[in-house]
Amino acid sequence: QVQLVESGGGLVQAGGSLKLSCVASGFTFRTRALAWFRQAPGQEREFVATIDWSGLRTNYADSVKGRFTISRDNAKNTVSLQMNSLKPEDTAVYSCAAGRVRAPQIYEWDYWGQGTQVTVSS
Repeated sequence: QVQLVESGGGLVQAGGSLKLSCVASGFTFRTRALAWFRQAPGQEREFVATIDWSGLRTNYADSVKGRFTISRDNAKNTVSLQMNSLKPEDTAVYSCAAGRVRAPQIYEWDYWGQGTQVTVSS
């Protein structure tokens, strides 16, 4: 049974930090690309960050570049998102995903977590 379980969300003041974690099971974690997405109320889900199977290649949305860092630990089947200098516009449900690379920068996301709420107050 495939599972992706996020944790670490919560309420934080603007300028603060949070670290999200996502623990995976039920599939071969180390061969998959991983990503974080977010969805704010009334808005479409948007890409936040991706990391390749090795952890050496990462990519970020322009809105979070320089503030967020994605990382993975293949020994612990965990992907994390360190979020610094948080802004009210970062408020959303954050979900992790695991998938495969179909072409450069083209992914097929096979598995999704349920998400964790991040709320940034001004």
